[in-house]
Amino acid sequence: MCQWMKNRIEAPVERLKLSEVHKKLWTHLMVDFITKLLLVAEKDAILVICDRLSKMIHFITTEETLTEGLARLFWDNM
Repeated sequence: MCQWMKNRIEAPVERLKLSEVHKKLWTHLMVDFITKLLLVAEKDAILVICDRLSKMIHFITTEETLTEGLARLFWDNM
């Protein structure tokens, strides 16, 4: 009887919402850098670009000290 009368302090749980399903390739991307690699041809990092729908991946070699030009690097290599 005491458990029935006890007030709840947590908020009621909402229904789970499904994630949006992407319909076109290369519209939703994941981007990451792999750094601290050995220096080869003046490149010591890899830019990893992954399409979230198809899981297709592009690897682009670059420099770890890249401060600007990320968009140009992406555009030139895609």
